[in-house]
Amino acid sequence: MNLTYELVKSWNDRTGNVSSMEEIYEWIESRNRSKKVNIKKVDFSYEGFWHYDNRDGYIRNDNNSFFQIAGYQEIEDDHIVAEQPIIIQKEIGYLGIICKMIDGELNFLMQAKIEPGNVNVIQISPTIQATKSNFTRTHGGKAPHYLEYFANVAEHTIIADQLQSEQSSRFYRKRNRNMIILVEDDVPVYESHKWMTLGQIKELLKKDNLVNMDTRTVLSCIPFDLSELDEVRTETEAMFTDKALFASIFKNADHRMIYQAFNAINDQKMYAKENSRLVPVKSLKSWKMTNTEIVCKSAYDFKVIYCHIEIEGREVKYWEQPLIEALGMAVFGCFTCVEDGVRKFLVRAKHEMGCFDSAELGPTLQLEPTNSRNKIKDIEKLFLDKLDRKEHTLVDVVLSEEGGRFYHEQNRNVIIEIDSNEVGSLPKDYYWMDYATISEMVRYNNCVNIQLRNLVSLIDL
Repeated sequence: MNLTYELVKSWNDRTGNVSSMEEIYEWIESRNRSKKVNIKKVDFSYEGFWHYDNRDGYIRNDNNSFFQIAGYQEIEDDHIVAEQPIIIQKEIGYLGIICKMIDGELNFLMQAKIEPGNVNVIQISPTIQATKSNFTRTHGGKAPHYLEYFANVAEHTIIADQLQSEQSSRFYRKRNRNMIILVEDDVPVYESHKWMTLGQIKELLKKDNLVNMDTRTVLSCIPFDLSELDEVRTETEAMFTDKALFASIFKNADHRMIYQAFNAINDQKMYAKENSRLVPVKSLKSWKMTNTEIVCKSAYDFKVIYCHIEIEGREVKYWEQPLIEALGMAVFGCFTCVEDGVRKFLVRAKHEMGCFDSAELGPTLQLEPTNSRNKIKDIEKLFLDKLDRKEHTLVDVVLSEEGGRFYHEQNRNVIIEIDSNEVGSLPKDYYWMDYATISEMVRYNNCVNIQLRNLVSLIDL
C-alpha cells in the first residue's frame, strides 16, 4: 500500500464510503439530543475534594491527580513583569486516531465526545483522548475504549507518534502524545464512534466549534512521504485544486530554513532576560480569590471558575473541578503566499510563559483578547487590517480550545493569502516556510506550537 497516496485520496473524498456527511451530521445531532449534560458554575470553598493546599499554595484534589493550579510569575530585573494562575498537568495523555482501509478507502475512527467546557456539547474528537489519570483509572471509572490499540502499538503500523505541546498561555509545560496508527484487523465500532475519510473531517473543520482541538493537533502530525510519490505523482497531483499546495507538500524540507528557525528559537531560550517561577496562588498580587472565581483585578484573558459537571456516557458521570474561562476571543492567523509555484506560510519563533522549552514556532498572528492593537508589530496590524476588510481570506472559522480544562473558550482561526512583496522585509524571527518544512519541524517534539499546528490542520487541497 502506498500510504501517502491513500492519505491524499482519503483527503480528497468528501462524501465518504462508510458514512455520508448527512449520516455524520445526524449522528452528531442525535447524540446531542440523547445525552444528558448539565454543567453549572458553583461556589468553591477551597476546602473540599478540590482544595487550596497550604503546603505549596496550589489548588489540587485529594487524590493529587489530573491537574493542579499554581501561581506563575515572570521576573525581569527583580520585578514581576507578568503573573497569572497556570495549570500544572505533568502527566502525558493519549491523543490517538485509528486508521483502517475499508473497501479500498482509508478511514479514520472518530469519536463524538462531550467535554465539560465544550461550547456546543458534542465535538468530533480522536479515537482516544485520555489523560494518564483516565487510562490508569485513577478516578475509579472504566478504561477508555480502544486503549489497547495504543498500549500495544507494535502490533500495528505507526503513522505518527509525537509529543506535542498544549496551550502555553494556560498550561505549564504540558504535553500530550499525538498518535495515528494503521490497523488491519477488524475494529469494533461503538455508538460513540464513526469511520470518516480525511476529506469528511476537513469538511467538518469548516463548521464553527465542531471539531475539537485534540483532533486538530493530531491531524497536523500527518506525514506525507516524498519518497512514495514517484509512482503515483500524476494521480496524486490531479486531486489537488491548489497546485501550489501540492508543490509545497511534496518537496524536500528546506533544512537551511529549519536551521534558521532553530537558531531563532535557541536565541530566545539563551538570551531571554526574564526568569520564571511557580508560586502559591494567593501570592499573585494582581489576582483575587473569591468563593466563585479567581480573577485578575484588571483586564485579562481568562479567569478560573469552579463547576459541577454531569455527563452521561463518560467513565465517571458526576464530578466537580476548576475550569479556565476565557474572557473574549483570540485571533490566530497565518499569511500565505505563492512563490515560484510553491505555497508558503509566514511563521515566527515565539516565546510563551508555559512553553515546555521556552519558545516554539508559531503563526503570523497570535493575538489574545486583551492584547492592544497599539502594541503589536506592523505585520500583525497588516494582518488585522486585511481581516477587517475580508481580503483574500482562505480560512476563517471559530474553533474551540480543549474542553476538559477550558470553559467555552473559542478562538478565531484565519489564513489570508497575500503577495509576499506586500509584506516586504520580514521582522526578526519571521520566516516564509513551505508545508514540507513546517511538517518536518512538527516531527520534532515541542517545536511547533499548538496555534500553528491547528492552522496547519485547516489547510485544504
